[in-house]
Amino acid sequence: MFIERKVNSSTGVIELWWCDWEKNEMAGAKKIHIKKIADESHALGVQLDSITEESAICWSYGRTLGNIAVFSPMILGSFPAKAGNDAILPCDFVTAGKFRHGAPRWWCRTHQTHWGTKADEAAYAQSGEMRCAFYEQELNYVVGPPVINLNDAEEVGIWCSMPAAISTSAIPHRPPRIHVHVRPKAGGPKTVDRDYQAVSLRYSGDDGLFAADEITRVNITPPAAFEFVTALERGVAMDCVNCSHCGYPHLDLGEFARKAHRKHFCGNCGRDSTWSKEEIISTPLQPLHMRYAKTLKYVVPNRHLNLDNYEGHSYTIWASTPAVVWTAARPQELGIHVHVHDGPTRVVDETFGEVVLDGELLNRSDLIDMMIERSVV
Repeated sequence: MFIERKVNSSTGVIELWWCDWEKNEMAGAKKIHIKKIADESHALGVQLDSITEESAICWSYGRTLGNIAVFSPMILGSFPAKAGNDAILPCDFVTAGKFRHGAPRWWCRTHQTHWGTKADEAAYAQSGEMRCAFYEQELNYVVGPPVINLNDAEEVGIWCSMPAAISTSAIPHRPPRIHVHVRPKAGGPKTVDRDYQAVSLRYSGDDGLFAADEITRVNITPPAAFEFVTALERGVAMDCVNCSHCGYPHLDLGEFARKAHRKHFCGNCGRDSTWSKEEIISTPLQPLHMRYAKTLKYVVPNRHLNLDNYEGHSYTIWASTPAVVWTAARPQELGIHVHVHDGPTRVVDETFGEVVLDGELLNRSDLIDMMIERSVV
């Protein structure tokens, strides 16, 4: 069993409940609320003045695993603004078996770490609050993130937006962002064409993407999108394994997203009892990528650009990257994307198969490496 926070809609009070996963071979894993423990303020003595329930996406860089497939868009936390990197979220503990020496072990799903060591017990005795070692960690967040329903538009494209590879202007290092195209009609005008800090994707629960059927959305965060596209570019085997204990899809990040492996550690329940048949990187973005792609074909565009012919113009160059989600029926173009400006006027905005700069053909793989290097994660 595990403990989950729940907001009482009639009183607005945050409650702690014992929950468990009810498994059914036909329906998969389903979360059930078993028994209320107490109001959170009474149970843990947490100061709740700044804690609210919001529709939000939160993430952290530098982790090796995380959660982006969610049952509910609502998150409990302290959000100082509509977006930032200083959100404080309360711990969310679930039982995670025992340590090797037999002591009970808990897992904080919020901060992705175990609780129950002697240091944890000592801190609990002193403060009277059950808090993991990272309870003060500030997280990146977006409150009220854009929600894209994959069943509402005929063409949706979602990419990991990285810094440019080459430019006549300075290129600052920055974290990745999420770039979105939405065309309500195939081949029609785009109603969305912009970068976001993170997005939430809704889809039909009947699609059977994950063992836990209650999951009807996946939050695409910058680190998850970055690791997914990097693995695609480098040809690392990817799939998505569901936890053998709770049925939750597993997400590898950081060093675990660079090297394929068989044993997988669940970011939802803190268990490490799940093994994949082959060595893979696991990410919930893979079933999304495969399920909604009408085609997985790529074409190198038959277009050539010689930037040496644009003396005095400013330019910016990217390697075009594979989409995380691509629902159009036409193949994706895999090449080099270039913007050329004559003063404030953009005179070139196209993807090319060949680009010449200073008399030399640019190499797309080199450009990818430059973009990855400038992406601060």
